[in-house]
Amino acid sequence: MTQLSEQEIIRREKLQELEKLGINPYPAEKYPVNNTAANIKALYTEETKDQFQDICLAGRIMAVRDMGKAAFVKLQDHTTQMQLYIRRDDICNGDDKTMFDVVFKKLLDLGDIIGVKGYAFITKTGELSIHVTKLDVLAKSIRPLPVVREKEGEVFDAVTDPEFKYRQRYVDLIVNPQVKEVFIKRTRIMQTIRDFYNDLGYLEVETPILQPIPGGATARPFTTHHNALDIPLYMRIANELYLKRLIVGGFEGVYEFAKDFRNEGMDRTHNPEFTVMEMYAAYKDYEWMMDTTETLLEKIAIALHGTTEVTVGEKVINFKAPFRRVTMYEAILEHTGIDVSNMDEDQLRATCVQLGIYVKPSMGKGKLIDEIFGEKCEHHYVQPTFITDYPVEMSPLTKKHRSKPGLVERFELMVNGKELANAYSELNDPIDQRARFEDQVKLMERGDDEAMYIDYDFLRALEYGMPPTSGIGIGIDRLTMIMTNQPSIQDVLFFPQMKPEKTA
Repeated sequence: MTQLSEQEIIRREKLQELEKLGINPYPAEKYPVNNTAANIKALYTEETKDQFQDICLAGRIMAVRDMGKAAFVKLQDHTTQMQLYIRRDDICNGDDKTMFDVVFKKLLDLGDIIGVKGYAFITKTGELSIHVTKLDVLAKSIRPLPVVREKEGEVFDAVTDPEFKYRQRYVDLIVNPQVKEVFIKRTRIMQTIRDFYNDLGYLEVETPILQPIPGGATARPFTTHHNALDIPLYMRIANELYLKRLIVGGFEGVYEFAKDFRNEGMDRTHNPEFTVMEMYAAYKDYEWMMDTTETLLEKIAIALHGTTEVTVGEKVINFKAPFRRVTMYEAILEHTGIDVSNMDEDQLRATCVQLGIYVKPSMGKGKLIDEIFGEKCEHHYVQPTFITDYPVEMSPLTKKHRSKPGLVERFELMVNGKELANAYSELNDPIDQRARFEDQVKLMERGDDEAMYIDYDFLRALEYGMPPTSGIGIGIDRLTMIMTNQPSIQDVLFFPQMKPEKTA
């Protein structure tokens, strides 16, 4: 059993004292909140003060300044903090001073959730406050909050320990309320994307998370077992093949915000559970998709910041369209001085050795080229740049290039040295697609545990005919990192994956 701290024991004793006084510390009734701290601060003036004479607020006690028969309290609701002025005679009935002298002064603590009724006024020091006429206990906190001190706008003792912040995000949000802004902006990013595609007439859809075949990407899946059907199932690594089935079925354009899962490493830009927005549009190609994507990202930047320029660390990234476009082979030549465009697998392997890049025997031609680009080129592309025209071996779901043999019509969008989006002119030739899947099986037999499985149902769907289509996947977590200037993916996920918590 967990050992209680002295503070936790004291708070539990206060809980019992409240109950003895006939006060339910966790009442069931709804509380008639009719305003917010932010709204009052934004709208209160000498001319509008009559509108703020019957206020009901609820929130958490964050600070108390005791003045004997009165006190100033910092109340934090879901919008911001508001100062309360609580005077004994105003919240007590006649000679019974229990509510102030006992409940407020002795039995309430920082972190407790209270409701107050009163009216807004300006104190002698010029601070907008609520003069409290009634106080109600709404939830007793039996675990103390970390203490965060603030003086003249400077914060001391802020909770910055990642182990604490990510594991107890609920406390991080309480004591570091500015963290909420990251997640509010994340929602605005997703809403901007929705509005953009909805305006194009495309439909938001949902596809399976548990799949019989982990298709649509090259990644190691999580596996599980369905007892009733007695079959293995896989957590979705991508939703691509299901969305393309919907294009076969006759939709002009579909998109989905998908939770994907990949049983791979974790670092500052990777979490095993992540969010991707994938969109597919019929009768379009990757050139159209580049134009559309740069327009979308420009809109997102302006929606969040009022400008196309976004500060990321010490860099300023400009999302003003159009973005630079560089082919994969041009990028490698530019940053290594080596032309790999006509190399076979053995030559590529030797080039990797020459460049000091570790490679596995299971890696085929596509993986070797990908390793060279990832190690020697990717980090150079800070400003938004489309890397285009990939080797066919790297892209088993992509249409062959219309004019460049051996390549496919694919691009990846690089921003701040990392991939942000991946898009194709989708392969809709079922015979070619079957051959590409079979090549993936050969890689799997060589030990490549990220090679694709053959999805026979998807091949069957293509055989009915899929129109020329372009598709894209945009990493929502990485996009949020960039747009909110956060250094780690854990900072844009409410509850990132972590090692099991150590217990005493």
